[in-house]
Amino acid sequence: MPTLNEEDIYLYKARITSVYDGDTVTADVDLGFGIWAHGEKLRLNRINTPEVRGPEREQGLISRDWLREKLMGKMILLQTVKDKKGKYGRYLAEIHLDGVNINDQLVTEGLAEYKSY
Repeated sequence: MPTLNEEDIYLYKARITSVYDGDTVTADVDLGFGIWAHGEKLRLNRINTPEVRGPEREQGLISRDWLREKLMGKMILLQTVKDKKGKYGRYLAEIHLDGVNINDQLVTEGLAEYKSY
């Protein structure tokens, strides 16, 4: 993974409103000064989880359900990389909850693998 400069990293408070699968969520993001971005699609950066459709479905549902249990409706700290979106137009994000990097925790739990895109 390339080294990031401090000016390339943005931190926001956000509330998770939907979990599509183990590495895709939707959030309402607090941009500060009373301004919110609603319905932002986020792709968890650096990881990949099994798909919820097709032959990986069973494992994909396990990853998705674990992430839902952890994040649904909760306020998180969202770290994004400046102007960096994935191929489907989602912001690439690191999600932190109670001081824990959820991206890394998914890998630790065996529900995801590290992947560079």
